Amino acid sequence: WSWLLWTSSFICVCVCVCVCVAGARCFSQFNQGQCVGELGEVEEDDCCQNPHYGHKDTDGQCRSCGPPVWSPWSSWSYCNILCGDGVSSENQDSRCPRTGLPIRRGAQCSSDPPDSCLGWSLWQAWSSCTVSCGEGGVRTRHRVCSGPPECHAACTGPSDETEECPTSITCPVHGGWSGWSGWTECSGPCIAGSNIPSRTRRRSCSSPTPSADTRPPGNRCPGDELQRQGCTGLPNCPVDGGWGAWAPAGKCSASCGEGLQLSARTCDQPTPKYGGQFCAGPSTKATVCQVVCPVDGFWSGWSNWGECSSSCIPQGQAPVRTRSRSCTNPAPSTSPPGKGCSGERSQAQNCDQLPNCPVDGGWSSWTSFSACPVTCGVGLQVSDRKCNNPPANNPARHGQLVAFSGTPHADCGATPDGGPKIESQACSNLPPCP
Repeated sequence: WSWLLWTSSFICVCVCVCVCVAGARCFSQFNQGQCVGELGEVEEDDCCQNPHYGHKDTDGQCRSCGPPVWSPWSSWSYCNILCGDGVSSENQDSRCPRTGLPIRRGAQCSSDPPDSCLGWSLWQAWSSCTVSCGEGGVRTRHRVCSGPPECHAACTGPSDETEECPTSITCPVHGGWSGWSGWTECSGPCIAGSNIPSRTRRRSCSSPTPSADTRPPGNRCPGDELQRQGCTGLPNCPVDGGWGAWAPAGKCSASCGEGLQLSARTCDQPTPKYGGQFCAGPSTKATVCQVVCPVDGFWSGWSNWGECSSSCIPQGQAPVRTRSRSCTNPAPSTSPPGKGCSGERSQAQNCDQLPNCPVDGGWSSWTSFSACPVTCGVGLQVSDRKCNNPPANNPARHGQLVAFSGTPHADCGATPDGGPKIESQACSNLPPCP
């Protein structure tokens, strides 16, 4: 096969499309597709008032404001065939003020294959067979058209070949499952909690049986030989009740002494369900309890009267004697607390049968000095004190009141300060007697 010849004529078409674009960058010169001397951004129509100016739109391509200008022709392309008559082309750029589309022209050409065209390479090695055993496999090989792209027309024929590749090896037979057997009976008649009865069915790897005399042997069937299924629609099994733990014993029935305490339990371990039996036995029990009673206190007997506080009755207050008792018959308990004894713990009694106590006299204060007994010469002034503070009431003196004036007539005993009972001093400022 080969390419058809190109037509002998080539039509050159120049299409210029003028598009008004606002806000173009204006340049003072357009030289071989380059814009030089930027004047600023103005309206395109305003920029192109001068045909020598150029402008750039948003695409960045420089365009002339004047008529189209042809660029030089490019080099001729390769001939489109390697032998016989063909067509080669060259390009020319037209500087259309608005587009700049390339212009192409063609010419008839003839050519022979270049020396660099080497044609097909040698066939590559055959690929592996698509099967490793049995029949129906194929293998392929490939060759490459060597040389540059223009040489590909010189390579005729296919680049790939395919052929059958039978083998002498017997393929292994892989196992296949037989149909499932029927379901067995359920493993139980009812559902016990989370234990649901199940049923099973089986199948065998015999349709076909995997080959054992091939290399490699046939594969066994994938999956399970046994299938298990929960039985639905069964009733729940009866659940007999079971006693829970005994609750702590309640309060003793007696506030003190011996009483009873009650404990209870509940039939909830488990609770009877689905027609199961209730728990057998009592749900309560009683135990004997002992509570310590409080002991209230009681007085012991009175003690004997004590001695009087004095052997005689002094002035102002009579002497007393006392007796006591203790709350120990029995003493009140502390835990639990008992009541204490009521009443007095001690008693006091006046000793009225005693004699009165003797009262010793006491000295009064000193009196003022008396007047001088003489009017001239030498005389004495006297000051005294009396035994009346208190007056003497001594049975030994028969309670006589003793007063002193000058030389004492009765003795009150020693003065408290150990001083004299009477004092005297000489009269002063007396004139001498004639």
